[in-house]
Amino acid sequence: MDARTLARYSLGVVRLVNGVAALAAPQVVARSLGADVRQPALAHVMRMFGIRTVFIGAELLLLKDPQRIAEALRTATVIHTSDTLSAATAGRCGTLPPRAAKIATTISAVNVLLSLLAQWPCGEARHGRC
Repeated sequence: MDARTLARYSLGVVRLVNGVAALAAPQVVARSLGADVRQPALAHVMRMFGIRTVFIGAELLLLKDPQRIAEALRTATVIHTSDTLSAATAGRCGTLPPRAAKIATTISAVNVLLSLLAQWPCGEARHGRC
C-alpha cells in the first residue's frame, strides 16, 4: 500500500471513529470539547456532525472509482480546513476552552494533512500509472 492510499484509509478511519462516537455518545464527545452538556440542542448538533463525518469516512474507505475518490478527497480537504479554522477561532474567542480548542484544531489539521497527502501526485502519474 502506498503512502497516498494509507493516508486516505487513515483519514477514513479517523472520520468513521469520530462520527460514530458523535452519533452514539454525543454528550461524551461534547464534554471532551468542554461543552455544557446540559444544552438541549447539543445532542442534535453532535449527531448532525456525526452522520456527516460517518459518510465522509465511509466514502474514503469504500469508494473504488478514482474520480469519485478524488472528489471525496477534495471535499474532505475543504471540510477539514473549515473544521480547523473553526476550532482555532473558537479557541481564540473563548467559545471553546483552550485545551479543547488545541485538541480539536490539531485533529482537524492532521485531517487536512492526510487529505492533502492522499491527493499528492505520484511520480508515475505522467505515465498514466499511479
